[in-house]
Amino acid sequence: MSPQDYEVDVRPLSIEDGGGFIALVPELPGCFSDGETPEEALRNAYDAIGCWMEAAHEMGRPVPEPRHDRRAAA
Repeated sequence: MSPQDYEVDVRPLSIEDGGGFIALVPELPGCFSDGETPEEALRNAYDAIGCWMEAAHEMGRPVPEPRHDRRAAA
């Protein structure tokens, strides 16, 4: 399982929220990132997923399996 196996929802941020884009990972509670462009937000989200998984392992917590096998869809 790799960070790219998880669904990432990229949305624009309002000017009041600083602009740019937020990338949310619905399957991993509290896992999100942002960026100036959608592409940057997605790259940053993959880094955040890796950190989330590493922290879960260190704390002895399970890492949810991705709901969708994104490789099969490619």
